[in-house]
Amino acid sequence: MNVIFNALRVAWLGLWAAIATVVLGIPVMVAGLLSRTGNLAFSISKLWAYTMLAVSFVRTEIKNKEKIKQGTSYIIISNHQSLYDIISLVTTLGIQYRWFIKKEVLKIPIFGYALYASRDIFIDRSNTDRAIESINKGIDRLPKGVSVMVFAEGTRSPDGQIHEFKKGGFMVAVAHKMPILPVTVNGSRRVLPKGSLAFKPGKIQVVVGDPIDTSGYTTQDVDELIAKTRQTIMKNFNPEDEP
Repeated sequence: MNVIFNALRVAWLGLWAAIATVVLGIPVMVAGLLSRTGNLAFSISKLWAYTMLAVSFVRTEIKNKEKIKQGTSYIIISNHQSLYDIISLVTTLGIQYRWFIKKEVLKIPIFGYALYASRDIFIDRSNTDRAIESINKGIDRLPKGVSVMVFAEGTRSPDGQIHEFKKGGFMVAVAHKMPILPVTVNGSRRVLPKGSLAFKPGKIQVVVGDPIDTSGYTTQDVDELIAKTRQTIMKNFNPEDEP
């Protein structure tokens, strides 16, 4: 019986994802053409996220939102438990941000162009020099007050724990003197764990930590910055929310 219920959940989620993508794909593309900043396309894409939360009966809440200073460009560093991290962050933080995304995603019909129209930063991960060049150009082209989101672990946690952070996002923060905004996501793995498409209704909590000024850091002590950021995210992490 569980197999049948899981199959129905997957089919339900897939149906609504397809509907929302088709319905919102054209408006996002048009918004991308009309807006040089990508802000309008990003705002419209939130409707996709709200739709997916609604049809999967998932509630979100955010704590310490007042710590986010509107108009500041952050490197947002978050743990990564589930695909639902993405839509919970989009719908709760209340600020414009862009993603570091591997260039292969551009090939996905509609979705790839929607990300491009929103001015996300695409990276060629097969070539380090080109990746760095793409990141620097992308950061320089960010509209005023727009942030960048980074999942520092690089991939979703397979076991619900917070794993080692990669240096990429921190090196960018130090090089461009952008403050780091530590964010912790709780409960998303219970809704949809890695390797599954059978969602479970529930609640996802987003906790905002104190922003970290990077002006005093250099590439030589980036490990110290990583440790400080990870400690903040871990402090707000609730393993009991994860299966």
